[in-house]
Amino acid sequence: MADEVTLKVTLARPYLAATNTAQVAYVLLEMMPSASVAQVRVPVNVSFVLDRSGSMKGEKIDRVRKATAAALDLLGQDDTVSVVVFDHRTKVLIPSTAVVDRAAMQREVSQIRDAGGTRIAPALVDALKELDKADTGMIRRLVLLTDGQTENEKECLVQAEHAGRKGIPITALGVGKDWNEDLLIDMSNRSGGTADYIHKPDQMVEYFQLTVQRAQATAIRNANLTLRLVQGVNPRAVWQVIPLIDNLGYQPISERDVHVPLGELESGQGRTLLIELLVDPRPVGQYRIGQAEATYDVPAMQMQGAKSRLDIMLTFTQDASLIQQVHAPVMNIVEKVSAFKLQTRALQDLQSGNVAAATQKLKSAVTRLLSQGEVDLAQTMQQEITNLEQSGQMSSEGQKTVKFGTRKTVRLSDLDQ
Repeated sequence: MADEVTLKVTLARPYLAATNTAQVAYVLLEMMPSASVAQVRVPVNVSFVLDRSGSMKGEKIDRVRKATAAALDLLGQDDTVSVVVFDHRTKVLIPSTAVVDRAAMQREVSQIRDAGGTRIAPALVDALKELDKADTGMIRRLVLLTDGQTENEKECLVQAEHAGRKGIPITALGVGKDWNEDLLIDMSNRSGGTADYIHKPDQMVEYFQLTVQRAQATAIRNANLTLRLVQGVNPRAVWQVIPLIDNLGYQPISERDVHVPLGELESGQGRTLLIELLVDPRPVGQYRIGQAEATYDVPAMQMQGAKSRLDIMLTFTQDASLIQQVHAPVMNIVEKVSAFKLQTRALQDLQSGNVAAATQKLKSAVTRLLSQGEVDLAQTMQQEITNLEQSGQMSSEGQKTVKFGTRKTVRLSDLDQ
């Protein structure tokens, strides 16, 4: 059995009551690349797709130059980079090349100037072409930054799906308040990447550097999870909680087996999932209710199709003191996922015009966030509740903060409580 990825299972409730009714069991599954895998870094191939439209004038375009230069400083000679800039036109500023003459690249970046409108899709086409020029065995990333609405959103989604098929996750970053966060989230999801909200231009450097560092930390590719469940145990949901909260869903592959594609895993962070199961009644005793199997590739070791497995055990009892036991960190994560679900449904209600239902769900989410110590996010959400009650709508900035903030409430430190 392979040990390049370690698996750890923790139950929210280690003991369930031996009753005659079905019960929900929450299983936290941690998947972490081993230390041996993390010792060898695979070269990365990054393409920066940068908005230089007229709305980027001033501090934003200046920060774009500085952030791109800072990201270049993190890349080595084995890495490859390209830079594509766009307004209503597209220009390949730096064609795909090894990061050897960094000074020349930074001179090119320093010349980026604002002009024109916003057309993202053609820039994505050119960036994917540049990424294809280098070794496909490299860790590939496309970093998109924009501050505005774009023409032809459907074509952006087509290109995002194209990137996903090529194994190129898009990191979609929005700055300011006038960009379409739903488009960027959809693009990142279709490509297997992430989306985020840059509140202030001076945060661009940090975001660009973090994106490069995460690419460099990628140790596992083509990761997949298979849950093999015994009779009487049915999956209800599979949530990713680290690095970001996301409903992964699952694909049935047999009567009781389900498949969850995961993509890449990073050293030091890995992937943590919250699995919700419905378990039929059982007599007193300990039972194997399923097995988690991870399959994956390890580029640094030229390994493909490696596997790690771990049984999921659950105990049924009539001892009231045992039934009351909970694993507090896992239950806290369950609450954070609940807050995320509430805000997601609230925004859906708002989109359909049901302001009252949206307001009520947001109030419930605020209560959960406060109980988890997420004070700043809860205060932002409370302000948006006030906006809803007074005007029937949320602010653009507040809506973005809520959407992206609730996805990042689970942290690695939560697992060590």
